[in-house]
Amino acid sequence: MNDNENRSPMSRQLISSGSSFEREVGYSRAVVDGDWVFVSGTTGFNYQTMTISEDVVEQAEQCFQNIIAALSEAGCTLRDVVRVRYILPDRNDFQPCWGVFRHYFEDVRPASTMFVAGLADPRMKIEIEVTARKS
Repeated sequence: MNDNENRSPMSRQLISSGSSFEREVGYSRAVVDGDWVFVSGTTGFNYQTMTISEDVVEQAEQCFQNIIAALSEAGCTLRDVVRVRYILPDRNDFQPCWGVFRHYFEDVRPASTMFVAGLADPRMKIEIEVTARKS
């Protein structure tokens, strides 16, 4: 018998931000599987107002607010993050965001990777994805 056959379906929880994009594309803001929490690439949209700042640093800040909300619903915090991936269309926007990253992760120090890639909407200047393990 393999691990998948032993796993309870109750150990998997899907978390939504309420964004219609999740329903349209067919994904979840986050998935909890046992002790692991996988937060999808999260952009700087404010899901309450469905607005996005033109400033990359403000977008990075909003990304973290969205991630914190998903992690909270999953029963963990940024302190549980073990992996972060930053995706930016413009590599020159990375360094201006370092202060935001440091603010949230200075003591956590997760494994980190930055990619340069196009995003789904030209207004998006950064997308952040995290993986956490509940402590």
